[in-house]
Amino acid sequence: MVGITHKIMLAEIRRQQALSKSIVEGQTAVSTGVTLNKASDNALAWVQVSDIARAQSQQAAWQSNISYGTTRATNAEANLSEVDNLLQRAQVLVTSARNGSLNDTSRAAILEEMSTIRTTIDELFNQKDYQGTPVFDEGQSVLVPVSRGLNLAVVATRQQVSEGIDVDGTPMSIDAILGQTMAALEGGDDAALATALDAVKAGQSHIVVEQARQGVRSDRLDVIGTRLTDIGLDYTERRADLESTNLSEVIANVSAQLLQLEAAQSAFARINRQTLFDLIG
Repeated sequence: MVGITHKIMLAEIRRQQALSKSIVEGQTAVSTGVTLNKASDNALAWVQVSDIARAQSQQAAWQSNISYGTTRATNAEANLSEVDNLLQRAQVLVTSARNGSLNDTSRAAILEEMSTIRTTIDELFNQKDYQGTPVFDEGQSVLVPVSRGLNLAVVATRQQVSEGIDVDGTPMSIDAILGQTMAALEGGDDAALATALDAVKAGQSHIVVEQARQGVRSDRLDVIGTRLTDIGLDYTERRADLESTNLSEVIANVSAQLLQLEAAQSAFARINRQTLFDLIG
């Protein structure tokens, strides 16, 4: 009789402990807003949340790459815009130099400014950011992964933006064009200046085309970034649906369990007192 009673008491204690644990879990779910904390809570939902978490990690990596690519694309656009402005200024200077009324001092000033333009453009083509990453890739564009199976070249190469410019059938670089222009300025020959002016115009037209191409790259990054953001929001919403607490349901369950625990503890106390009395008697 004593053995049976002892077993019943232990079983009741374990039942009440399990009920107390369930109540604590319910109260935690209410306070945190999260119901799904372990696989045993809901095996199917746990698997789905795990899959979503992996997808979110991949999304975060792609978003980081988009941010990196956007920064590089913005720098490239800014540098190309500055080169465009400088080449426009170079055209103005060459046109001014063709004015026969300019004295030697004025020509020297134009030549000095042209030299500064040439140096500045070279610096813009070869510039690096604070991490040492060049604004324009060298030799071959670096491909950046931005979504599953999609890698983008976010900037052009230095060679693409500064070389291979068709000047009357001859491929020339921006630097070579400006070098030719400076030689024409030093010589003062009008025919040479006219040829140099045409070359500068060809260089500037090339830069305008490169600006348009860079704009297309930037737009594509924006489109993909927006799509990734939308997908990320869908993942967040789906995960929240799986993990979040149904407050009305959980509160009702906790209230019912509290009543059960109180009733069980009260009954257990009475039975325990009777058992002790019986054992003493």
